[in-house]
Amino acid sequence: MTPARWFVTGTDTGVGKTEAACALLSLLAEAGARPAAFKPYESGWTPGIPGDTEALWRAGGATESTQAVNVYRFRAPLAPAVAAAKEGVTPSFARVEQAYRDLDGRSLVVEGAGGLFVPVDEAHDVIDLVARWRLPVVLVARAGLGTLNHVGLSLAALAAREVPVAAVLLNRTRRAGDPSERDNAELLRRRHGVQVLGPVPHTADAHRRRSLFRRALAPLVRAAGDTERGR
Repeated sequence: MTPARWFVTGTDTGVGKTEAACALLSLLAEAGARPAAFKPYESGWTPGIPGDTEALWRAGGATESTQAVNVYRFRAPLAPAVAAAKEGVTPSFARVEQAYRDLDGRSLVVEGAGGLFVPVDEAHDVIDLVARWRLPVVLVARAGLGTLNHVGLSLAALAAREVPVAAVLLNRTRRAGDPSERDNAELLRRRHGVQVLGPVPHTADAHRRRSLFRRALAPLVRAAGDTERGR
């Protein structure tokens, strides 16, 4: 059977990519898939304080070392290529590719850094990883005003590279919504022919927020399981 595998990216930073990736991993682990998490580049890391890498590792069941989850970590909260230059590091694309290949045959959730055109080294952007690995994309976006443009641009870029899109996940990043939320999901479905999940409601409670992301993404995991059972 083919394992479930997704690449989680976003239209911007701070839109909920890590929460979405953790939800997918926890749902897969709950289903007995023993998923692998992979976040090749993490910025804004503080030594000694658990970050995105540890969150993904725990969500997937913590079945292996965090070294298998992450290749490069940088302290500056900047694009990986910029943060690496400030630390005098030259990231190796080949090293990231090898770490990805080491996860062959596993259910997998990969989380990118920022949006599709965030540079990860001097020659590559996040979208180059997406296009090279050709995993179905889960595109996380803000639910409200402005998201039609940001999602449309991201979907156009993915289509130009012939990358499949599994779903767009809308996430309410602020307590107060706006009237556009009522129409955005349906317009995105009609205009782009893509599955739209959410919007995930906003809440300050971390436990409740995890549950809401899991609820929004559960149909994607169920569909993957149904596909496997139908093979």
